[in-house]
Amino acid sequence: MQFGIFAVSDITQDPTTGYTPSEAERIDASVKIAVKAEEVGLDVFAMGEHHNAPFFSSSPVTLLAHIAALTHRIILSTSTTLITTNDPVRIAEEYAMAQHLAKGRLDITLGRGNTVPVYPWFGKDIRQGLPLALENYNLLHRLWSEDVVDWEGTFRTPLQGFTSTPRPLDDVAPFVWHGSIRTPEIAEQAAYYGNGFFANNLFAPNGHFKPLVDFYRKRFAHYGHGTEEQAIVGLGGQAFIAHRSQDAFDAYRPYFNSAPVYDHSISLEQWAEASPLSVGSPQQIIDKTLEFRDVFGDYQRQLWLMDHAGLPLGMVLDQLELLGSEVVPVLRKEMAARRSPGAAEAPTHESLVRAKYGDAEPRQPRPNANRGDNVTGTSPYQDSDPERPANYPVLL
Repeated sequence: MQFGIFAVSDITQDPTTGYTPSEAERIDASVKIAVKAEEVGLDVFAMGEHHNAPFFSSSPVTLLAHIAALTHRIILSTSTTLITTNDPVRIAEEYAMAQHLAKGRLDITLGRGNTVPVYPWFGKDIRQGLPLALENYNLLHRLWSEDVVDWEGTFRTPLQGFTSTPRPLDDVAPFVWHGSIRTPEIAEQAAYYGNGFFANNLFAPNGHFKPLVDFYRKRFAHYGHGTEEQAIVGLGGQAFIAHRSQDAFDAYRPYFNSAPVYDHSISLEQWAEASPLSVGSPQQIIDKTLEFRDVFGDYQRQLWLMDHAGLPLGMVLDQLELLGSEVVPVLRKEMAARRSPGAAEAPTHESLVRAKYGDAEPRQPRPNANRGDNVTGTSPYQDSDPERPANYPVLL
């Protein structure tokens, strides 16, 4: 079981002080939060992708590559990467590069996002959002699993003899989670490929996403990847922790009251009771998270949102101390004690390499050397001269 945090990169005024951090301050804070997450023993740090104010994370892969250089153990992920408006060729190459830099400590969560204007900003039509998501991932999967790709689809130009570079580390692509809260087609796609399914368990009644998770499990088994309980599920969540429950509610209340993502027709206490929002003492966070397991069954990854709505950096770092020292160690023991023997382990780069190659050395990739020369992009000149190597690039 993996435990970690995810961020959405909002730049929000602190309602208790009136101070709004700059982009530079929030970017720097996110790096500090990721480093702290590793220090306190968390397993995952994930960053979302946004291209509109008040968010800064237009390039999560850049941020994660930087964090990789400052950390040693923590898995770096996204929450999410936009599969609809990013070119799958760029996703394949950028995240394979980051995977190498992180020495395998990188995976990716793909989603459609929740911002309507992002589609025309990148030349896409939101009415084609679902077909884009399906086609783009189909291509991304091939770019990572095949050294040479011939492909033709609806939404981008064809590829002929194309090799995405660099090739995935150890011939194993970054593990893919498909994130969705409402779309069975995305759950179906995750099941078809044997990938993970991530339900961002926020802003809805407890158990609201269970039917979608159950559907994914059934289809995962249908496609022959294992039993339903071996399906790979991740859940989002949100937590605010203090040593005493009332202190947690008192400290978080002004942030809750000012955040537009909540329905303010009910109180913070009612929100915490009815939704996955976890506010309170360490034991209350533990109990609430164990309820997720009771509802959804065994799952592999739990991520919490802990730095949004204007919470200052110092407060977030204090939260991580409590999460890492008093919450997660207990959850590890409790989840392990309740875990079915047939449940899948959380995926890591090492486990994926073992599953594919066992004790053997990973296969070395065989890129297409005929992609073109390194100057003009045209096919390399070849003639009958026996002294000229077959793929010798020349200026024409």
